[in-house]
Amino acid sequence: MTTLVPRGAYSDEELRRLYPATLKLQLVQIGNEVQFRLDFRMLVLPRVNKYFVFVWVTSVVMTKTDWSTWNALQWRRRMETFGDDDRPVLAAGPEGAVDTVCQLGELTDKGRETTLALGERLRHLYVNQLGFMPRIISDADMIYLRATPMPRALDSVQQSFVGMYPSSAQTASFPPPTIITRAAADETLFPNEGNCRRFSQLGRAFAQRTADRWNDSKDMEYLNFLISKWMPEGQRVAVDSHPRLSGIMDTVNSTLAHGPKTRLPSAFYDPKGREIIDKIGTEEWFSGYKESQEYRKLGIGALVGDIVTRMVGSAEGSGNDGLLEVAGVDGDLEKGRGGESGIKFAMSGCHDTTLAAVLSSLGAFEGEKWPPYTSHIAVELFKDESIKTENAFPTEPAPRQSFLGSSRRVTKPASLITRKPTQELTSEEKAKLQGHYVRLRYNDRPVTIPGCKLPGNHLEGDETFCTLQAFKAIADKFTPRIWTDACVEGLDEPAFPISPEPAGF
Repeated sequence: MTTLVPRGAYSDEELRRLYPATLKLQLVQIGNEVQFRLDFRMLVLPRVNKYFVFVWVTSVVMTKTDWSTWNALQWRRRMETFGDDDRPVLAAGPEGAVDTVCQLGELTDKGRETTLALGERLRHLYVNQLGFMPRIISDADMIYLRATPMPRALDSVQQSFVGMYPSSAQTASFPPPTIITRAAADETLFPNEGNCRRFSQLGRAFAQRTADRWNDSKDMEYLNFLISKWMPEGQRVAVDSHPRLSGIMDTVNSTLAHGPKTRLPSAFYDPKGREIIDKIGTEEWFSGYKESQEYRKLGIGALVGDIVTRMVGSAEGSGNDGLLEVAGVDGDLEKGRGGESGIKFAMSGCHDTTLAAVLSSLGAFEGEKWPPYTSHIAVELFKDESIKTENAFPTEPAPRQSFLGSSRRVTKPASLITRKPTQELTSEEKAKLQGHYVRLRYNDRPVTIPGCKLPGNHLEGDETFCTLQAFKAIADKFTPRIWTDACVEGLDEPAFPISPEPAGF
């Protein structure tokens, strides 16, 4: 795994097959991953852990004490570290550069380049080829943008958005787009072990099982033959060594994604060694999603539930497609600033562990390697317009409290499916989902969900198009009712399921 080498644009023939004339594209949700980072601290190697990043940083500043005026302050950042005698010295990158240095874990210039290119590819497909999104936009209130608290995730979603809608595709009065973020304790856009106690237990148990299985294997012996001499304090390479095997994998892949100035010794790039590391790392991090309903529920179920909620909200025309989160201004959140009444496109800056967790939980990651940098998943909702569904809801005003205590009035539909489990839906509610299909594309390649292959669960003649009702039923099985409550339940229970709980059904 290193940087994704994207395929070329779809041909006209491929477009006709992938986007049948009988179906109308209704909603697209993109999860894009970027994890360009360089971290050599845990290996006994020269410290070349800095690489190019932006020179100038922009901050928002208040310019009058009455809060009436705000402006942008652009400033130059330099990094400081300890010198040999503990005095402060400037951190320097290749060839002594001090004005282009990034923190460990930040998005590098290569990461910015590839996420910008992803946005350009999305524009080519959804704007130029399909005509699904407009060429020029006056605001972004038909687009749901979200990022995790990791700065590189926010940077990546910004770069992808600019790639899709550069300044030349924005009107002169274009207002700032809305980007949704959450506090770390509430974050579900990646598997949140740090804030979910039970998931942390499960993660440790599956990781230990992987260590027990591989630490004394011939494959691990081969890795130690290759690279153990660079391990600190004479350690052996192991799944649970320090650094962990997965941490070594991150560093190897990060250096491969960049130029020769960040290269490790050649032994780290041995093809057989990299295959072994990828195989073991993928098992350690993602096998739980394939085997355990509880692992799926706590690790990624809340996010999958959000994805389904937006699709159901789009099918219902209820505003639960993300519109109420990104649209309007304080006091009037019911419509977009340009009059938009629904979300058409969503883009989330997430992580490799997000993408693999989603695919694994849906039974669509068999035989896959660790996701390359700048990978993405497209979750597309289609409507068969020959089937008429009722999506007009009576609405009633519901008060919305702000953090200052003042009331906001937001009109919400009086009756919604939202996250109601499929088995609890009435026949009228199920009818609202009819004629809608879901298709996942992973790095531009359609994937098939096992449960969608069953008769009646897919578009006739193409198993990659899952009916919305079948997709929701599969996702419901691992969508938590209340994620925070589920995170503190079952703390004394065994980590592994008693009987097989295969994903994707």
